[in-house]
Amino acid sequence: MDLVEQTPLRADTILENRAHFETVIPAIEVQAAGRAVTWQHRVIPGPPGAPEVAVTIVRPEHTSDGPAPGVLAIHGGGYVLGTRFFATGELIDLAERFGTVGVAVEYRLAPEHPAPAAAEDCYAALRWMTEHAQELGIDASRIAVTGASAGGGLTAAVALLARDRGGPAIAGQLIGCPMIDDRNSTVSSWQYDGLGAWDRNNNDAGWDAALGEDRGTDRVTAYQAPARATDLAGLPPAFIEVGSAEIFRDESVAYASRIWAAGGEAELHVWSGGYHGFSGFSPDAIVSRAALEARDSWWRRILTR
Repeated sequence: MDLVEQTPLRADTILENRAHFETVIPAIEVQAAGRAVTWQHRVIPGPPGAPEVAVTIVRPEHTSDGPAPGVLAIHGGGYVLGTRFFATGELIDLAERFGTVGVAVEYRLAPEHPAPAAAEDCYAALRWMTEHAQELGIDASRIAVTGASAGGGLTAAVALLARDRGGPAIAGQLIGCPMIDDRNSTVSSWQYDGLGAWDRNNNDAGWDAALGEDRGTDRVTAYQAPARATDLAGLPPAFIEVGSAEIFRDESVAYASRIWAAGGEAELHVWSGGYHGFSGFSPDAIVSRAALEARDSWWRRILTR
């Protein structure tokens, strides 16, 4: 965790943090070395009027008969940091264990590209996956979306966009420790001020970059900050996970509760003592192993429906 969080994220340290992130994210060649997967880079159409989007496709080395489940992976980084290769490790694991064909998307970052540019890029990738399902060897009825932190927020935003625009259908959404509420006003957001891998000050910097002067106003839409959605009915099954010792605890619980209130399906896990990103940074901890087992259970149920 110390390798990732060397410099506090502020408006004037975004570029420094980006450069540092690039040094700690292994190249896909390194991630895939010795693994039973193949990978391919592609450039696909972006949203209408926007630039093309780079993606990396990860497939199992040995494919089975018939189309495979598909997974769209969205990396984290506070809406301002990171690359798609921060998400390819999960796709490699899923390809080996569940035979999935995964797509990691290189979405535009703020502040150069304010929200909802990132969400629109990710939605464009979802549409491309569905429209090219036969070419990719994907079962279009079994495409899930996954992400953590800002990637969790974008996963939620993509699900809202797909619902409101009449598709594509999503089999499930894995929303990990999500960054979904620009107001930064929950109890947990105040408890972790100056503490942890992603505190309220980093959160302020990320949301300021993503939303600018609109942040905190009624002009913010659900596609920019999913906690602003007034209607959470009709969404795909959600798996929401978060640590109890992190800033996003309360907004995660509230989001799951509102899905239930709208008659939707959500599985919520709040892991005792878990900090932001704990299962990735401390995978051998007992609580991390339990979290990973719960996640695997959900993947099996979603991908084999």
